[in-house]
Amino acid sequence: MQRTRLSTLVESASNQFSRWVFNPWRRLSLVVIGLLFGNFFGIAISSVAGQAAELDIVISAILLGAVEATNWLVYRRPPPAATRRSNLLLELMNALKIGLTYSLFVEAFKLGS
Repeated sequence: MQRTRLSTLVESASNQFSRWVFNPWRRLSLVVIGLLFGNFFGIAISSVAGQAAELDIVISAILLGAVEATNWLVYRRPPPAATRRSNLLLELMNALKIGLTYSLFVEAFKLGS
């Protein structure tokens, strides 16, 4: 690949972001933000799908497929060693999935009572 200005800019931005995320508190804050966004996303999906009441089965199938794909991506390989850093994108996807699942359970309990 050629060394263009765009490729060097993307590479330097990627390096700066990876150095910024190396701090464990920043990494934890990004994971918590992913968890809370998943919670918000689950509440929004359940309220929008519940209003129309036409696409409930399709939306639940899409969400189930997304959750299973995330499980497959996150848990298909053994856990990383203590020396190797795990992938931030996989951690964020897993936190989003956990928040989504939690919010759907909470919505189901609210509707059941």
